[in-house]
Amino acid sequence: MPKPASDTRLINAFLDMVSAERGGADNTLEAYRRDLTDYSDFLAGRGGAIATATSDQARDHLASLTALGFKATTLARHLSAIRQLHKFLYAEGFRDDDPTSVLDGPKRGRPLPKVLSVEEVDRLLTAAGERIEDAARPMLERLRAGRMSALLETLYASGLRVSELVSLKRSAARPGLAMLSVVGKGNKERLVPLTDMARRAMQAYLALLAEAGRGQASPWLFPSFGESGHLTRQHFARDLKALGASVGIRGDRISPHVLRHAFASHLLQNGADLRSVQMMLGHADIATTQIYTHVLDERMKAMVRDLHPMGD
Repeated sequence: MPKPASDTRLINAFLDMVSAERGGADNTLEAYRRDLTDYSDFLAGRGGAIATATSDQARDHLASLTALGFKATTLARHLSAIRQLHKFLYAEGFRDDDPTSVLDGPKRGRPLPKVLSVEEVDRLLTAAGERIEDAARPMLERLRAGRMSALLETLYASGLRVSELVSLKRSAARPGLAMLSVVGKGNKERLVPLTDMARRAMQAYLALLAEAGRGQASPWLFPSFGESGHLTRQHFARDLKALGASVGIRGDRISPHVLRHAFASHLLQNGADLRSVQMMLGHADIATTQIYTHVLDERMKAMVRDLHPMGD
């Protein structure tokens, strides 16, 4: 039987995800690390570990913090960190259960997702498409530009999770393909759309790869340039922040997950029904998708104000 992963490895894997998919700031990552290290130390002191922690052990850790006089807000933060860690470990297959699913804690309002405007997304897509055709530029620069253009066009067209996006197979770029078949969380398969722009960006990128003599033997649509395998989500997140900075979008406002939010919010804003968006995002529960309906608030207020016979 394989040895369980160490606490350090599991915490680092979780923090990598928070940084890459959620665009977590340095202070946020450090706060998570402190809270989860406290949790790890508590478990280790009782002969336990994160990979094998039980619900009672997690509950005992929170009780120990209460005994030390921690405020309710601090306890809620610790519980949130531990819950998110175990939810991640379950989703990524590090564990086959989530011991925190039965823990009670203070109810906290769910934050609204960060969303870019349509104009900001357009600036990103335009900037990503630049420099590709300039034959005077080094081929590696053109390849990186072409890859970013294909990544962004595909992400904004489909709303894929970043892990799903970077691990797309080369067959996803077959000419004439209108839909992508994606295996998401829980090995559930779903179909997501591809726009003409996304298909053209994929083909342009593959043409650049062929011109450079790269990627022919790789099964991945977005192979790593420096080593075997596909582009990592962390690398994509770093490149995206750099691109965002070049068009005036702050680093704390942009990440691959923010583009997924933009996909969903902009669809709803333009009249898509919630159920269809849920299916495209791969959400198991429509309540998860409902967080995006905040983008409709101002639109509905304006409609009542302008169209209701008793409106001002």
